[in-house]
Amino acid sequence: MMAFASPWWLLLLLGLPLVVHWLRRPAQAGAGAMLYPEVRSLHRRRTARIVAARGLPWLSVVALALLIVAMARPRKLQDIVTVTSEGIDVVLTLDISGSMRAEDFQPRNRFTVARDVLERFIASTEGDRLALVVFAGKAFTQCPLTLDYAMLQQLLEQVELGMIEDGTAIGMAIATGAARLEQSEAASRVIILLTDGMNNAGAIDPMTAAKAAGAIGVKVYAVGVGSEEGALIPVDDPIFGRTYARNPDGSYQRTKMDEETLRSIAELSGGRYFRAADPDALRQIYEEIRRLEKSEFETTEYRRYEELAGRFLWPAALLLALQALLSCTWLRKAP
Repeated sequence: MMAFASPWWLLLLLGLPLVVHWLRRPAQAGAGAMLYPEVRSLHRRRTARIVAARGLPWLSVVALALLIVAMARPRKLQDIVTVTSEGIDVVLTLDISGSMRAEDFQPRNRFTVARDVLERFIASTEGDRLALVVFAGKAFTQCPLTLDYAMLQQLLEQVELGMIEDGTAIGMAIATGAARLEQSEAASRVIILLTDGMNNAGAIDPMTAAKAAGAIGVKVYAVGVGSEEGALIPVDDPIFGRTYARNPDGSYQRTKMDEETLRSIAELSGGRYFRAADPDALRQIYEEIRRLEKSEFETTEYRRYEELAGRFLWPAALLLALQALLSCTWLRKAP
């Protein structure tokens, strides 16, 4: 079955009736005329040359139509490629709550550091199926399990602070990730949780969610983002510009990373805890996960196409060459 890689070019075909109308317009008075002593002998004569001369402009119309179709890149599915890989299922869970604005890593905030950790993790992954869950006051799946790492990187780049109502529902995030892995047939299933650990929202307690995840064989690798001393949370005010969040008594809010909660979450699910600020944290996570039992995944991808544009370009070129040749030889007009 033929399809088009750039079908919008086909809209140019709608302009062909205008070209046809222009070709059929009556010639201007005296245009191309010549004096002839006796015109009665020309009446009602339809020689092959006259018929060919009238049809000559239509060669360019047909050639133009063929060129437009060629620009739309017609192609035919040639082969169905089945890709088989061996790995584990991993759900990347990213905190995008307001506390992730805290600038523990000047000049970067917690969110940019956490997203950078995930980008590097995705770039180093081979064979594992990855999913992406983002959360604040609620949690939702940004990308289901996939082997298409380029698409996952693009979806991660679209994640921003403020996409969801504020809050930090860590329990809901773990539950959402576990739900993604519950039906997985992989031998090893992992949630990588990147957050500052300050849970303050959600209908599910983080400890309860961690126990439930561990009960179905899902390990949570918690990655703490932030510093022990905490940091101020910047707020961009449309009138006063950059300021910092304050407590009801007027003092500045200083959000700290809750390492105790994150350690408990990891232990209850059979996973481990790491700190994002530690340069070796990523390497340790990679090594830990690589030691887990792997499963074989099979995905079907439609990749190989036969490009058919040449089948339209060559006839168009031949028609234009034929038109040019005839207009300069057999069908040449008198000046």
